Amino acid sequence: MRIHTFIKRYGRPAQVARGFTLIEVMIVVAIVGILAAVALPAYSDYITRGRIPDATSNLAAKQTKMEQWFQDNRSYYATGSTTACYVPDDSTTSQYFNFACTTTGGTTYTLTATGKGAMNGFTYTVNESGARSTTVNFTGWTAHTPNNCWVTKKGGVC
Repeated sequence: MRIHTFIKRYGRPAQVARGFTLIEVMIVVAIVGILAAVALPAYSDYITRGRIPDATSNLAAKQTKMEQWFQDNRSYYATGSTTACYVPDDSTTSQYFNFACTTTGGTTYTLTATGKGAMNGFTYTVNESGARSTTVNFTGWTAHTPNNCWVTKKGGVC
């Protein structure tokens, strides 16, 4: 049977739909946009929280070493110094924090971790009596009230 005779008798064959309609594509784009609007800030916060232990763990380790030094030398001063703080030989290098130590009189010290790069705005401190504090100047983050701990989450949560 010829094609034109088939068409006269039975009509045109139904065409198979292929691809997506514009409305279907727009709905998918809207859903992806909503998911991205929720997921990106949460992911960014997660990354920031993951970098904080770099400061807090190093400060705690340095505090322990300072106390061991004091037990042996009855001073927080470095050997042969009356101004420099004893800094452990394994000085820590960190991608996100700079560490410093200050001492006065040899019987007090303050260890500080100051954020740099992506963590700029975070400062963690601890002193010889174990008093911890946090200074935060980072979008969405606040210090704990009273400022007596290391903030590890948004809203001043320690």
